[in-house]
Amino acid sequence: VSPGVKDGSWTVLQLVEALGFCLENTDPRTRGRGIQLLSQVLLECHSLLQEKEVLHLVLFYENRLQDHHLVIPSVLQGLRALSMCEVLAPGLAVSVLKAIFQEVHVQSLLQLDRHTVYSIITNFMATREEELKGLGADFTFGFIQVMDGEKDPRNLLVAFQIVRDLIAKNYALGPFVEELFEVTSCYFPIDFTPPPNDPHGIQREDLILSLRAVLASTPQFAEFLLPLLIEKMDSDLQSAKLDSLQTLTACCAIYGQKELQEFLPSLWSSLRREVFQTASEKVEAECLSALHALSACLSRSVLSSDSEDLLDSFLSSILQDCRHHLCEPDMKLVWPSAKLLQAAAGASLRTYHRLTRSVLPLLLEQYTKHSQSSQRRTILEMLLGFLELQQKWGHVEEDESALLSLRAPVCSVVFSALTDPSVQLQLVGIRALTILGSLQGFLSPSDLELVVDHLIRLALHEEDSQSSEAAMEAAGSLAPIYPKVFSGRMVPRLGEELHSEREEESSQDLCSLRQRCLQALAAVSTHTSIVRETIPVLLQHLRRVQKGSEAGKAQDMVSVCQSLHRVALQCQQDAEGCWFFHQTVVPCLLAMAVQAAMQESTHPLLGKALLEEDVLAAMVPVISAATTHLSPELAAQSVSHVVPLFLDGDVSFLPQNSFPCSFQPFGEGECLEAQRRLVALLMAFVCSLPRNVAIPQQERLLRELLALSCSCNCPFTATTAAKCFAGLVNKHPAGQQLDEILQLAVNRMEPGLAEGPRRMQALTLLLWVTKALVLRYHPLSSHLTDKLLGLLGDAELGPAAADGFSLLMAESPDVLHKGCHADVRIMFRQRFFTDNVPKLVQGFHGAGPDVKANYLKGLSHVLNHLPKPVLVTELPTLLSLLLEALSCSDRVVQLSTLSCLQPLLLEAPQIMSLHVDTLVTKFLSLTSSPAMAVRIAALRCAHALTSLPTIALLPYKARVIRALAKPLDDKKRLVRKEAVAARGEWFLLGSPGR
Repeated sequence: VSPGVKDGSWTVLQLVEALGFCLENTDPRTRGRGIQLLSQVLLECHSLLQEKEVLHLVLFYENRLQDHHLVIPSVLQGLRALSMCEVLAPGLAVSVLKAIFQEVHVQSLLQLDRHTVYSIITNFMATREEELKGLGADFTFGFIQVMDGEKDPRNLLVAFQIVRDLIAKNYALGPFVEELFEVTSCYFPIDFTPPPNDPHGIQREDLILSLRAVLASTPQFAEFLLPLLIEKMDSDLQSAKLDSLQTLTACCAIYGQKELQEFLPSLWSSLRREVFQTASEKVEAECLSALHALSACLSRSVLSSDSEDLLDSFLSSILQDCRHHLCEPDMKLVWPSAKLLQAAAGASLRTYHRLTRSVLPLLLEQYTKHSQSSQRRTILEMLLGFLELQQKWGHVEEDESALLSLRAPVCSVVFSALTDPSVQLQLVGIRALTILGSLQGFLSPSDLELVVDHLIRLALHEEDSQSSEAAMEAAGSLAPIYPKVFSGRMVPRLGEELHSEREEESSQDLCSLRQRCLQALAAVSTHTSIVRETIPVLLQHLRRVQKGSEAGKAQDMVSVCQSLHRVALQCQQDAEGCWFFHQTVVPCLLAMAVQAAMQESTHPLLGKALLEEDVLAAMVPVISAATTHLSPELAAQSVSHVVPLFLDGDVSFLPQNSFPCSFQPFGEGECLEAQRRLVALLMAFVCSLPRNVAIPQQERLLRELLALSCSCNCPFTATTAAKCFAGLVNKHPAGQQLDEILQLAVNRMEPGLAEGPRRMQALTLLLWVTKALVLRYHPLSSHLTDKLLGLLGDAELGPAAADGFSLLMAESPDVLHKGCHADVRIMFRQRFFTDNVPKLVQGFHGAGPDVKANYLKGLSHVLNHLPKPVLVTELPTLLSLLLEALSCSDRVVQLSTLSCLQPLLLEAPQIMSLHVDTLVTKFLSLTSSPAMAVRIAALRCAHALTSLPTIALLPYKARVIRALAKPLDDKKRLVRKEAVAARGEWFLLGSPGR
C-alpha cells in the first residue's frame, strides 16, 4: 500500500475509507489489524501527509485510545508516526499527550509498546517544546505516571534521557520535584546484570551513567538525594558505595553552599570513616575525589556578607579530625589523614592556603622529632604531596603562602634527606627537591648552589645507582628552569671530575666515576645554552680517550657516544639546539674517524680503537639522531659537505683537516680497508635525511655502494654498504633512474649468489634491497622475495636466508624505519604474509629433509612479527605447521615458534584447545631443552595453556604437574621462576572461583 501513497495513486484518507469495514468491525482483533496496516503505512509515509490529513488522523487515533486493549499497540504506532510529522498543527501535540496520559495505563503494556510511548514524548519534546511547556507542571506529572514502575533497561535509558531533558530545558516541575526524584531514584543504585548473549548490548555502566546524569542534573533534588547518598555510603555493598561517591562528586559540580549546608557533617563523617577503615583502594580513591569535589564546591560559592563561611568551618572539621593523627607515635592513621588533607587542599588555592598554614609546620616539626629513616621518609612523602599541590597552583604568592614563610625549614628538611644513609629517603628527597626547584621564586641563589652541589654529589659519588640516576633525572628537569646556574656551576664541575686523575682511586672506580660523569653531562643537557657547554666537554673527552693508550679505550668511546646520542635526542625538538649539535658534533666525529682511518693505514695501532665495530656502531645513532630533525634547508647545506667527503675526499669542512694522505673510502686496495669501514657513518647520515632533500651525485654514490657491498671482504663494511644502498633506494623517487640502479643491483647479486667466495655478501645485499622495496610496495620486491625463497633450499645459504625473513619483517634500528623518514607503507607485513606464506608452506612440503628446517624457520619468523589479530584469523590453516616446527632440532625455530604460540593461546583459546594433546606433549618435551631460552619459552607456553577451556585441560592436569616438578630444580634461576608460576596455575586449574 505504501508505494501507492508515495506515488500519489491514493491518499491516506482514501486508505482510511477503504479500511472502513475493518476499522468499524465489532471484533477487536479485526479492528486491530486494520489500524496496524494504517499505522505501518503512516510510518512509511508520514513525511508526505498534508496538515488537514494529519488533523483528521490525530483525532481518529486519539478516539481509538479508548478502544479495546488489543488495539492500543497499533494506535500508539500510528501516533508515533504522526509525532514525526512536520505539518502537525499547533495544539495537537498537547492533545495527543493529554489523551495518552488520560486513557492509557502505560505500565500495563508490553515493553515495545511502552517504548513507543517514550518515543512519542521524545519526538514532541524535540519539535514542540514551547507547546509542551504551555502545559506547565501537568506535563511533568503526566510523564511521572507514564514512567512509574518501569523495569526494562531499554526503556529506562530513554526515560532517563527524557527526565534529563525536562530539567535541562527548564520544563516546569511545579510541586512534583519530589515525585520526579522518587520515580527515578528508586533505581539507585543500579543492580543490573545483562543476560548472556544480550543482543541489545545494554551494560550496567550505561544505566549507572544515565541515572547519575539525572540525579546530578539539578540542585532541586539535593534535599532528597543527599540523605539517600549518605545511606548508601554506609551500605555493606562496595558497588553501592562506589556509585554513591561518584554521584556525590558529580552533584558537587552544580551544588552550592545552600544545598550542602545541612548535610556537610554527615557527609564528612561518612567519607572519613571509609578512608580510615576501608580495605578497598577503589572506595578510598572515590572518597578522596568526593572530598575534593565538596571542597571545590564550597570554594566556588560566593559569600554574602551575612552568611556563614561554610568552607572555613568544613576545613576546620577536617583539620580537627586529621591533624592529631599526624603526631601519633605509632603513625597508624598518618597516611589516611594526609590523603584526606591533600584531597581537600587540592580543591582550590583558598583551601590549600587554609590547610597548609596548619599542616606544614606540624609535618616539619614531626620530621625533626623522628629519628628513624623510615618514619622520616613517610613524613617527607606527605610533605611532598603538599608541595606537589603548590606546584599545581603555579608561582608562590608572598602574601598568602605558608610555604614561603617556611622556606628555610623546608629546605633544611629536604637537604637533610639528601645526606641520609637511607636510599629510599634520598629518593623522596630528590623528588621534593625537583618540586621545590619548579616553584618559581622559591629557592634563593644560595639554595640553588646547594641544590647543584647535592645533585653532583649524588650523581657521581653515591654508591646506590638508584639515587645516582634519580639525581641525574632531577638535574635534567631543573636545568631548563635555571640554565645559567647549571651551565655555570654544574657543567664545569662535571668536566673537572671527568678529566681528573686520582691516584688513590682504583682504575675500576675511576672508570665508574667517568661513566657517571658522562651520563650526568648528557642528563643535564636539556637546554640549548647548557648543550653549548656540555658538547665541547664530551668531544674533548672523546679526543683524550682516542689519544690515550690505556685498556678499555673502545668501551670509553662507546660511553661517550651513548651520552652524545642522549643529548641529540633531547635536542631534536629545539631547532636551534638541533642545528648546533649537528654542525658541532657530526664534523668532529667524521674528522676523528677519518684521522683514525688514515693513521690505521700508516701506523696500525694509533687509530685502532675508533675503528672497532662497537665504536662505529655507537657513532651511528649519534649522527642519525642529529640529522633526522633538521629542516630541509639545513640538511641540504650539510649533505653538500658530507657526500663530497666520501666520494671525492673533500675534507675542507672538517675541523683540524690536515691529514697525512687522501681519503678514499671507495678506493681499491687493502691499505684502504680502514677507510672503507667509515661507510657506516655515511649510512647514518644519508639514510636519516628527510625525503625531500636532494643528495648530490646520488647515482654515482649508489653505484659505489653497490660495488663495495659486493666486493668487500670485511662483513661489517659490506653490510653497512648494503644497508646504505637500501636506505637510499627506499627513498629514491620512482622512475627510470631507480629502475636502472635496481637492475644493476640484480645483475650484480645473481652471479654472486650462484657461486664464488662472496655468496654471503650477495645474500646480505639481497636481503636489505628486498626489505627496502617490500616497505614501499615496489613491484620488483616480489621477484627478489622469490629469489630469497629459492635460497631456502640451498645447503650453504639456506639457514642464513631463513634468518633473513626476520630481517624483512622486524623493525630495523638504524635504517629503513619511519624515524629516519623511510618510505614505510601501512600493513606491509600483512601484505608480505599474504603473498609469501603460501609459497613457504608449498616449499616446505616439497623440500628435502635436510632443508625443511629452513622453511619452518622462515615461516616462524614471518608469523612472529605479524600482528596477532591477523595471525588468529589464519591460525586454523597454519597450526599444524607450527606444531611440526616444535619438533625441529633448530633452537632458533623452536624459540621463534614458541614465542609465536604463546600469545595465540591467550587470544584464540577455542582453536588451540582442539590440539591440546599435541601442545601439552610438545611443551613438556621442550622444558628439558639444552637451551635456557627454549626452556623458559616452553614453560611460559605451558603457563599460557591454562587460559584454554578448563574442561579440555583437566585430563592433563596430573601429568603436567608431575612434569613441571623437574624444572623446579633447574640450575638457572629464571627457568625455576617460570616453572613455579606455570605449575602454580596448573595446581589451581578447576578450583572454585577460577
